[in-house]
Amino acid sequence: MGSLGDHYQIRRGRESDVDQLARLQAAVQLQAATGGEPHAGITAWVHDLLSGHPSVVPDDFLVVEDTATGHLAASLVGLRQEWSLAGIRLPVVQVELVGTAPEHRGNQLTEHLLAALHDRCANDHVPLQVIEGIPHFYRRFGYDYALANGGAPTVPANALPDAYRGPWTVRPATAADADALSGLDRRQADGEALACQRDAVVWRYEIEGRRAKDLVRREIAVLLRGADVQGYLVHGTALSLTGELTVFAATCEPAGHWPEAAAAMYAYLGRVGRRYATTAQRPFHAVRLLLDANHLLARMGPSGIPARPGAWYARTGDSIALLARLAPLLHSRWQSADLRWPEPTLVIDTYTASARLEFDDGELTAVTAGCSTVGPSADASHHATMPPGALLHLTVGHRTLPEVLDAWPDAAVRDGLTEQFLSAAFPRVPVRVWPRN
Repeated sequence: MGSLGDHYQIRRGRESDVDQLARLQAAVQLQAATGGEPHAGITAWVHDLLSGHPSVVPDDFLVVEDTATGHLAASLVGLRQEWSLAGIRLPVVQVELVGTAPEHRGNQLTEHLLAALHDRCANDHVPLQVIEGIPHFYRRFGYDYALANGGAPTVPANALPDAYRGPWTVRPATAADADALSGLDRRQADGEALACQRDAVVWRYEIEGRRAKDLVRREIAVLLRGADVQGYLVHGTALSLTGELTVFAATCEPAGHWPEAAAAMYAYLGRVGRRYATTAQRPFHAVRLLLDANHLLARMGPSGIPARPGAWYARTGDSIALLARLAPLLHSRWQSADLRWPEPTLVIDTYTASARLEFDDGELTAVTAGCSTVGPSADASHHATMPPGALLHLTVGHRTLPEVLDAWPDAAVRDGLTEQFLSAAFPRVPVRVWPRN
């Protein structure tokens, strides 16, 4: 893809890179957990990504090659997936396995890799990139904490029910359950949350396609009433070093069945945790729910220890294009609130460009980009000013308008009507994402 001075070139990944990529990443990731030894879980994950993952190809990797030796000096992967924001499909790239060999650090290779990835996302019209990673580090590259992650209480093991006796059954999933799981995901994606949908092919891969040591392999259980699959539960394959069993996703339909479904799930998690403890010869202390605090599994379960919500980094190269993609959602939210805009346009200035929301007879018809102005807060034709980061927080539902106005002194709305409209357009959205990594 291009030369980086006299010593490096950046290029797309190849199938033949798999062994080098696995060695590089296993040697630089999670070294505190291995005492400096290669991480077997990372090795297995890289091999899985490059040999059978249903939505990853070698080209999704970007690598920096040392031109003198032909060895890989750094790499990352952009995992392409489609999320759903309140029913609107949203292309997303999740950035993973960002790593540089120790002898090549200090040469801004991560910066070059991310710049190349961001260019690719712009060319491919992928509006949102997300990453988990080192606290604060990725802010340097245009990312911000704009997607909630967790916040549900941690449930002590001694608070779990010993058994469940009722009409629900929870058992490990098999490949034969993939179609039913896909149907659940499809219906869940049409709800109000931010979700990551899986089709039957991806569900089969999650159930039986990964290597046993793959770091991101999860155990999947299905919730049944009689013979019908009516929910699922995704949890870790072992206890953490602190004796916790992590839950990554859970769903049940219809929602009115959650009280009994939750009881069955917690009893199942208790059995799994005790089995893991026996295998690892380590105490089972708690179930850690990596879910939002309002998730029904958390609300219907035993009392737990409050947990501070975390967040994923998120980035968009074009906040107005992201907003335009969600125009049908804005339209439906204003319709539900019985709101009609009285002017032909509503203009939100981002200090670099402006989003022009076009209306016909009070209803949204289009979102287009326009020029910014000098001193937009004083321009009478503009109804609101939002720095790009603030608009990103609003668009993905991480913050409400009052929270944005409180956190960003350079965010403002012109009048009460504008505030009413934008408050209705941008409610807080629960994050129910188990990413396809």
